[in-house]
Amino acid sequence: MTKLAYLECPTGIAGDMCLGALVDAGVPLEYLQERLKGLGIEREYQLRVDSVHRNGQLATKFHVDLLGDEHHRHDHHTHHHGRHLPEIEDLILKANLPIRAEAWSLAVFRQLAVAEGAVHGIAPEKVHFHEVGAVDAIVDIVGTCLGLDWLGIDKIYCSALPTGGGTVKAAHGLMAVPVPAVLKLWEMRTCPVYSNGIQKELVTPTGAAIATTLATDFGSPPAMTIQRIGQGAGSINLPIPNILRLWLGLETLHDAPLQESNTSPFLEAIAVLETQIDDLNPQAIGYVLEALLAAGALDVFTQSIGMKKSRPGILLTVISHPDKVTDLEAIVFRETTTLGIRRYTQQRLALQREIQSVTIKYGTVRVKIAWTGTATERQITNVQPEYEDCLQVARQHDLAWREVHRLALQAWYEKNSQ
Repeated sequence: MTKLAYLECPTGIAGDMCLGALVDAGVPLEYLQERLKGLGIEREYQLRVDSVHRNGQLATKFHVDLLGDEHHRHDHHTHHHGRHLPEIEDLILKANLPIRAEAWSLAVFRQLAVAEGAVHGIAPEKVHFHEVGAVDAIVDIVGTCLGLDWLGIDKIYCSALPTGGGTVKAAHGLMAVPVPAVLKLWEMRTCPVYSNGIQKELVTPTGAAIATTLATDFGSPPAMTIQRIGQGAGSINLPIPNILRLWLGLETLHDAPLQESNTSPFLEAIAVLETQIDDLNPQAIGYVLEALLAAGALDVFTQSIGMKKSRPGILLTVISHPDKVTDLEAIVFRETTTLGIRRYTQQRLALQREIQSVTIKYGTVRVKIAWTGTATERQITNVQPEYEDCLQVARQHDLAWREVHRLALQAWYEKNSQ
């Protein structure tokens, strides 16, 4: 079953709220402490959690205390220890994180770098992360990805986000809320937003990057069977409980096959992933395709495209069952230079199929059979010998592949005409 997470954000989202909700939902603090040591910055902070009340509701407050900071602040707009994207990526890649946590962490920071770069008119690699490059925010992002991976989450959804209001002091001076990086992230994902009337910064750049990078979709909760709720507290008291609520549960597949499973054709839900790439060694593409197919992709293909600044590139498209999306995205982020992957959920009208075997004088060949109708009253529509079987027999006996294919097809029709 596909395990879902839904981020309900009535008072917005920040990295520490995500971590508080994850710990409240069962992620051990000790696990996060141990895995985050791989970043090599553990001497710069310590982690702790508290149970707090927000408007009478109990929630978990996650703290990243910076060592040497007597106030133990967790304020995304007052830390000036910054890093550039390549340095942050290097920390993550050397941390020996679980594969999904690594891919998600890289993707969140890359998404944020693109947004910050667009705001300041510079390349993503040149962005100096004054706030989100600080130690506490690196912990927020990587820790959140570790927690989601520990929980075994396959898909993440998020509610619409409140805009907030007023002003906030940042490294570049006094800024209007939402700050420019948050607005750019919302624009990049066409994120639904609304005003809840609270004139405070409700969505931080870190929180916006986590949500806009990892969420499959925004809006109402998906169809799911709820198993647990985690509540992560924000730092201040607000007119409504300042709590991020994390819903955990199993997907309810209302859009699974719309006909009986023993009929053909039938409708099924599939996921389509795509990204364009223009700065990857072409030799790597073959390996990427093989890795995706080995991980369960239904199909993978590329197309030559022209990109901005007249650069040639490729469009990589992956088709899979929805429960494979997270693993396949992790491979794409790990093996390519892409900064983002688009997701679509579509319906596929598919023929039922089965595998039969036929024997020719050179060996056994599997044959794929597709049919329409019902299991008891069906009409064969397509018969195709398996490519790999024909290839193996052809090589073993020094035959033409087409000849093996013909013999296998002939054998099947002779066997089924009796």
